[in-house]
Amino acid sequence: MNETLAANMSGTQTWTEEEIRQQPASWMSALQHLDAQRGELDDWLATFYAQPNGRIILTGAGSSAFIGDIIAPYLARQLRANVVAIPTTDLVTNPMDYFPDDQPLLLVSFARSGNSPESVAAVQLANQFVPDCRHLIITCNATGDLYRFASEHDNARARLMPAETHDRGFAMTSSISTMMLSCLAIFAPQQFNTPRFSHVTECCEKIIQNHGDFSQSAFGDLDWQRVVYLGSGSLQGAARESALKVLELTAGQLAAFYESPVGFRHGPKSLVDDKTLVVLFVSGHPYTRQYDLDLLTELHREKIALRVVAITSQPAAEVAAGPHLYLPTTQTLNDIELAFCFLIYAQIFALTASLKSGITPDTPSASGTVNRVVQGVVIHPWQQQKEAH
Repeated sequence: MNETLAANMSGTQTWTEEEIRQQPASWMSALQHLDAQRGELDDWLATFYAQPNGRIILTGAGSSAFIGDIIAPYLARQLRANVVAIPTTDLVTNPMDYFPDDQPLLLVSFARSGNSPESVAAVQLANQFVPDCRHLIITCNATGDLYRFASEHDNARARLMPAETHDRGFAMTSSISTMMLSCLAIFAPQQFNTPRFSHVTECCEKIIQNHGDFSQSAFGDLDWQRVVYLGSGSLQGAARESALKVLELTAGQLAAFYESPVGFRHGPKSLVDDKTLVVLFVSGHPYTRQYDLDLLTELHREKIALRVVAITSQPAAEVAAGPHLYLPTTQTLNDIELAFCFLIYAQIFALTASLKSGITPDTPSASGTVNRVVQGVVIHPWQQQKEAH
């Protein structure tokens, strides 16, 4: 057993482990805080909703961007509005493609620190391009540049997450999930509030408790060389974030990929071999679920992967036919609620894989190739230039 894993098992807890464990409590704290602020925020949002043809962009960089990938389809359906997810890394390089000047815009920026160069540049470019522009900053850092931006601009509001979610570890864990929940509670308060979300919190608490000291992987302890996460619709965003956690916390020693179950057949499936772990996030929607179970059956039949693990809240013969995890809940969960549970499993797996590899998960990039707050980005001022047609 390597020294890092041994230390973890002896009770020396990393920041990353602490931040994974604290999530259920942080979620409840965030919801309670939002309840106290709801009146003022609802009035401010009403002024945007009153504008015809309004557009909501959910943005961030890295894990913060994946929040939008997970929740944008759900919010678009709930609000019956034009809600899209576009990373700040795209907004900054191609503002002319994403900021039409004839549509009212609400830019929702997710940021753990609020100090990433692209995050700050994106809000500035939005103001520059869009005459009718509003900003909602959802951040974990009261001293960050984005939080300060909100205090200095009349067209901006900020919502600060509980202090402990400003994760000290390298990889975002409690920060991403708490910002995701807070955004859902802001825009869909009837579906996401303290009483209604308690069953998700209880389920995730049980997942964490069931994995004890995190010395055992959530998906088994075999000699993986690559990991593939699969999810449909919003759960593809969760799969993407799960793959990133593995890459981050193992410093790239364990290769990780993501796809949709149906898209997986169109080429990406060729990467599966006898050293591959495939994790399938099974949708709770009865229609989408059919496609997930079809691929699960196919992977079981082909026996190419080292292991295929299905995670679901609902029993099925296709799931029981191979390695699987049933969520510890009797409640029926929609896919957005499932995403919180699936991300807990993925975070635990990534942490365990990091420790098994002899890596310090709080600072996995010993070379400094990547940093907790991105470095080396030069922001170029926007200038209208003639382009080729």
